[in-house]
Amino acid sequence: MDKIVVLDFGSQYSHLICRRIRDFSVYAELVPFDISLENLAKLNPKGIIFSGGPSSVYDSGAPIPDKKIFQLNVPILGICYGHQIIVNNFGGKIKRANKEYGSSVLTIDSNSDILNGIGDSVRAWMSHGDEAENVPEGFEIIGHTESSRSAAIANKQKTVFGIQFHPEVVHTEKGTEILKNFVLKVCYANQDWTMERFVENTVEKISKVEGNVLCGVSGGIDSTVAALLIHKAIGNRLKCVFVDNGLLRLNEAEEIENMFKNNFEVDFTKIDGQEQFLSKLNGVIDPEEKRKIIGKEFGNIFTKFSKENGQFAWLAQGTLYPDVIESGVSKGPASVIKTHHNVGGLPELHLKVLEPLRDLYKDEVRKVAKIIGVPQNLLVRHPFPGPGLAVRIIGEVTKKKLNITRVASKIVEEELQNADLYDKVWQAYAAVGDDKAVGVVGDERKYGNIVMIRIVDSVDAMTADWTRLPNELLEKISNRITNEIDDVTWVSYVVSSKPPATIEPQ
Repeated sequence: MDKIVVLDFGSQYSHLICRRIRDFSVYAELVPFDISLENLAKLNPKGIIFSGGPSSVYDSGAPIPDKKIFQLNVPILGICYGHQIIVNNFGGKIKRANKEYGSSVLTIDSNSDILNGIGDSVRAWMSHGDEAENVPEGFEIIGHTESSRSAAIANKQKTVFGIQFHPEVVHTEKGTEILKNFVLKVCYANQDWTMERFVENTVEKISKVEGNVLCGVSGGIDSTVAALLIHKAIGNRLKCVFVDNGLLRLNEAEEIENMFKNNFEVDFTKIDGQEQFLSKLNGVIDPEEKRKIIGKEFGNIFTKFSKENGQFAWLAQGTLYPDVIESGVSKGPASVIKTHHNVGGLPELHLKVLEPLRDLYKDEVRKVAKIIGVPQNLLVRHPFPGPGLAVRIIGEVTKKKLNITRVASKIVEEELQNADLYDKVWQAYAAVGDDKAVGVVGDERKYGNIVMIRIVDSVDAMTADWTRLPNELLEKISNRITNEIDDVTWVSYVVSSKPPATIEPQ
C-alpha cells in the first residue's frame, strides 16, 4: 500500500494533513519529526510532508529533521514551518516578519505541479511569524501574497515544494486540491487505502493473535466496532465486558446491555462499578486527575475480571488515532491536550493491549461499522467520552450535577430529534459546573445552577464548529431545562469552535 508520511513539528493542524490525504484513498501516517532515517526508509513513503509548527528555525532547540531525508529522492512538501525548514536547508534565508494569522489572497504565479488547476488566485490560511526573505538557488516562486513574496516555492528538478500557508484547513480555498496534486500528480501514489481493505487486513492480523481477548465495551461505536472486528477474527476467544461506572447518560446502561444481547452474537458481561468509580472521584476537581483515576479504575476492574474468569492474554479497546495524538503518546513535539482514559490514563496492566482502530479517524470507523453490519441506530449515535459525564461536569462530580447533566442532555437530544436535526450534527450535550445564577420561579427568588449547551458540527472530531441552531429551538431547549430541572436557573449556549476550544469541556 502506498503511503505518504507526515513529519510532525507540533502544529495543531498536523493530524489534519493526514486526514485530508486519506479522504482521497491514500494512506497517510503521522510520525515524529526526529524519526531516524532508517525507520523512515522502512516506511517506504511515496512522499513526505513537513507539517507546520510553533517554532522558528533559528530558535535554540528548534525541531529539525535529519538532513539526509533530502537525499532520499522522495518528493517533499513543506507547510508553514516545514516550508521554512526547506528554505533554510537549501541555503535560503528566513527572517522575522509581522505575524500573519488569518485569510490572505494567494496569487498563483505558476499554474503547474502542486498548483495545477487552482486558478489565478485563492484564499489561503496563514499562521506564521517568520517568512522566506531569500529563496534558495534552484527554487522558483510559484505563488505569493501581498505580505509574503514567496508564499509558494518549488524546485521541480528535486520535486521539493514549500508553501507558507495551510492547505489542510477548510479556510484555504482548494487546499485539498493542492494536497491532492502533490500526492497524486507529484508522488504518483496509488489510491488503495479503503475501509474494505482495512477490514480484510485487520481481521487477518487479529486471527493470528494467540490467547483469549478481553474487550472493554462502552456501547459507543468505537469499542463496538473493535469488538465486532475481533469477534470476526477469533470468535468465542473474545469476551466483552461492559462497566457501568455511574457516569453514563440517562438509562444508558440498560440500553447498552439490551443492544449487545439483542444484536450481536458475542459473549457479553455487565459489571456494576458505580460505587467504586464515584467514591474514587469524591472531592476531585482537576480534569486530568479525573481522567487518570477513571483509567486506573477501568484497568483495575479488567485485571480483576481477568484473574477471576480464566486466562486472558489481551485487553482490547476502541482507541482511535485522535485519542493517541491528543494524549501526547505519538512521540511528536505536540503538547498533551488531554489524557484519554484508554490511552494515557491506563495503569500498568498484566495484559497486552489490542487496539485494532488505533490508526483510524472517527469517520473512518463509521465506514467500517457500515461494512461489518452495525445497526443504523448505533451508526448515528453521537460520540460519548470514555470518562463519561465526569468530563462534562466541571469541578467535583456530585449526584446533583450528574442528575442535571443527564436530564438536560436528554432534553437536548429529544429536541434535536423532534426538529429532525439529531442526525445532522456531530455531537450535542449539556454540561454543568459550580457557577450559579439568580432566577425567579413564580414570585420567588431562586439561586440555581447554570447549564451549558454544547452542539457542534464536525467530520472527524479533530476540528469542529459550533452549530447555528434556530433561535426558536434554543428557546425551547432552554425553557424545558429550566422548567423540568429544579436546580437550574440559567441556560447558556457555547459558541467556541475547535480549535481553540475542545469539544468536551474537560
